Amino acid sequence: MMRISFNEKGLSLILIVFILLLTLVAAGLVVKVPVNIAIGTGIAVSVFIISFISVDISLYVLIFSMMLSPEFGVRVGGGEGGMEVARAVAIRFEDILLIVIGFSWLVRMAVYKELGLLLKTPLNRYIRNYAIACVIATVWGMMTGRVVFRSGFFFVLKYIEYFVVFFIAVNNIHERTQVRNYTLALVLTCIIVSIVGIAQIPSGERVSAPFEGEIGEPNTFGGYLVLMFSMLGGLFLTSESNKQKIGYMLIAMLILVPFVFTLSRSSWLAFLPMYITLTILSEKKKLLITGLIIMISFGPFLLPKQVSRRALETFKQEIQVGQKKIGGVSIDTSTSARIESWQNALRDFRKHPILGYGVTGYGFVDAQYPKVLMDTGIVGFIVFAMLLAALIRQGVHTFNSVTDKFYKGLSMGFVAGTIAMMTHAIGSNTFIIVRIMEPYWFFAAIVILLPTLEAEERQKEV
Repeated sequence: MMRISFNEKGLSLILIVFILLLTLVAAGLVVKVPVNIAIGTGIAVSVFIISFISVDISLYVLIFSMMLSPEFGVRVGGGEGGMEVARAVAIRFEDILLIVIGFSWLVRMAVYKELGLLLKTPLNRYIRNYAIACVIATVWGMMTGRVVFRSGFFFVLKYIEYFVVFFIAVNNIHERTQVRNYTLALVLTCIIVSIVGIAQIPSGERVSAPFEGEIGEPNTFGGYLVLMFSMLGGLFLTSESNKQKIGYMLIAMLILVPFVFTLSRSSWLAFLPMYITLTILSEKKKLLITGLIIMISFGPFLLPKQVSRRALETFKQEIQVGQKKIGGVSIDTSTSARIESWQNALRDFRKHPILGYGVTGYGFVDAQYPKVLMDTGIVGFIVFAMLLAALIRQGVHTFNSVTDKFYKGLSMGFVAGTIAMMTHAIGSNTFIIVRIMEPYWFFAAIVILLPTLEAEERQKEV
């Protein structure tokens, strides 16, 4: 008969007592609080218990919630000193879910000390440095009156939350089966939201992901679809199974339909460098170059009218107030606004060049790079650039190190996806958008572990 240690007995007793007490408290409160709060609390407690027992299951829940969870807004104050602006923090179910899973993970680490806290990876120091830069710049902004404590605190917390996804995943992926299953879950989620996106096309509105609140975010959805297309592209180009290739190709074609109808020019722009990166890394260069030529040659004739109109609108919009000119050509108001935000940021940056204004200390900037510059100054911008460089470097390292075709495809897709996200960030705050960054950092965790997993697999075979 299996013997149970004192620690295991004690832990089981603690869990039983905790659940009993929780049940008694819940019974007393359930009649006194709104139904939605009671249900939400019940779900959170259930996730905590599940996460404590099995982090693996909680990660599946997190993956599916990344694109399939609702949001609700919380209004917080903006900065001061001439930068007064109301900011809406979009709180999603997965934000709360991630906090619960993260807390459960920390409790689990405390109970099972042999598990350790953080696995050492080549990205840890770059993540740490950027997080510290955000915190220091924001605290300094609070001290100088440019940042309201509540808004700065919650925004910085959201920035760091994406790194929590990375650390939870990287500390709990130990074998090939997990990599395959998590990848399958990511792809399945993408298939579901793509079908939902296709169902929106007849409405005539721009396509966006489900549960986006009152106002959709097509640009966010477009960025997410580019990232997932890059993953499927890498897997397609490295697979040796014709059956798998057909599957990857069909899913990629499914993704392209809602992607086109997002009418997101930042996402369309990101597609090209992503495709070029896949071409450079792949051995099937002729196939990809031929495909690109076909798309360029026949695309304009096959695209729906609203898509062609959206693309041409950049340079052929009717003259309106606020348009800028480049080389004598008038640019549409949306692009002009982004150009103006870059210009304003570069002008105002000189007032606080070292640490910036602090997160939320400056007005809204709808582009990642000037936003990082304004939030954290030149210090934060440098460490952010170093983080991006490290992501690409480690992705390329994994691609060159592994021999397994599946692993090679994932790493190829990650490098191409990172290049795509960096391009998307020219006209969007890509690296702080929850629906893009959660799958991205989960993807990063998988790729960073692949050389170690393959080495361990070889040792087992010896």
